[in-house]
Amino acid sequence: MVEKFIQYIRFEKRFSSHTIKAYKTDLDQFYDFLSSNYEISKTEDIDHQTIRSWVVILIEASVSTRSVNRKLSSLKSYFKFLLKEGILTENPMQKVLPPKSSKRLPVFVDEDAMNILLDDISFGEGFNSKRDKLIIELLYFTGMRLNELINIKIEDINFINNSIKILGKRNKERIIPLNFMIVNSIKDYMELRTQEHASGNYLFVTNSCKKLYEKFVYRVVNSYLGKVSTINKKSPHVLRHTFATHMLNNGADLNAIKEILGHANLSATQIYTHNTIEKLKSVYNKAHPKA
Repeated sequence: MVEKFIQYIRFEKRFSSHTIKAYKTDLDQFYDFLSSNYEISKTEDIDHQTIRSWVVILIEASVSTRSVNRKLSSLKSYFKFLLKEGILTENPMQKVLPPKSSKRLPVFVDEDAMNILLDDISFGEGFNSKRDKLIIELLYFTGMRLNELINIKIEDINFINNSIKILGKRNKERIIPLNFMIVNSIKDYMELRTQEHASGNYLFVTNSCKKLYEKFVYRVVNSYLGKVSTINKKSPHVLRHTFATHMLNNGADLNAIKEILGHANLSATQIYTHNTIEKLKSVYNKAHPKA
């Protein structure tokens, strides 16, 4: 049933490849736990106590609360699917409470560091260099997700309105404005892309003219952020956090940031206000004579 569930979220729910991989990993780990600790041969024999014992094992293994809750979310979706299929008559997750997790502030890169990266650091010339810089620019200038970036098609870019169409989670489309700097960068890259005889609809391609993949983007982002920042995490998602934090710090409306990021509700965007408050605290403590 796990494989059937994976097919369901891939083709009917149309989850991203990253999400599907996470669900598959979580469910495989859960069934490995069952086979090692319980003599359960049927899924319908799983109860809330079995799931709770798995949570205890995970916590004792120093798995973070956030990861535990993600795994429980995977189980919750899986058991909902089993109810829908008539395999189960009762959801064992109803009696399982997720452990409380402390909110972590999004990690972001300082504005000065981003200015140095985009204005002073040399990316070099040629196709590879133009592509790598454009990857950094698009992630930072638009706040798009990694999966959204690698799936951009050439026809998604509107050079008349200076905007780009993004296909986000659950196949929701949104339009993000582009400034003249990024538009010119796209044009320069596309000219070199043509010279490389790259075909296909996807904007970003590898050196061998194949569609870009996730690990490739990770390596590019990690390499260049490492030149200007000492933060531990240097992933494409950090640039998404950086975009939102910098926009908010410079007076952007929270609802506007929500629309650009493609968040389903405002609560997901409000976490960035905490970074702004921390910045205000820092300024206050440095500036006030009695702080």
